[in-house]
Amino acid sequence: MAEPHVHPVSIYYEDTDFSGLVYHANYLKYCERAREHLLGRDRLVRMFQDTGVGFVVYKAEMSFKEGAVFGDELEVRTIVELGSEFRVIFHQDVWRVGGTGPLVRCVIHLVTVDAANKLVALPADVITLARERFG
Repeated sequence: MAEPHVHPVSIYYEDTDFSGLVYHANYLKYCERAREHLLGRDRLVRMFQDTGVGFVVYKAEMSFKEGAVFGDELEVRTIVELGSEFRVIFHQDVWRVGGTGPLVRCVIHLVTVDAANKLVALPADVITLARERFG
């Protein structure tokens, strides 16, 4: 099995809710940032500017095991799966650094659309990246 892409996340006070735990929607932000870093920070913007093709979320699943708190150092571990010619699936687990299991598990399905929001095939470079890095 391929090694996951690992993206670090520091938890600040602003990330937490009244209970002191990280607000649930913030995990989606952390996973989004991890995907952006995995693909290349400017690749998504360039892809849309050059080709008019972009990614949109088709489906998102989240399971919560334990909450992170202010001061925690986390990492988002990502594995990519090609779902079809139109869809890429990101399996993303959020771990506390040094932890024994994921705090949150996310499965995010993205599809590619054109500027008119019509479904289009995944770009060849995204398919190549997924196959080379994750098999």
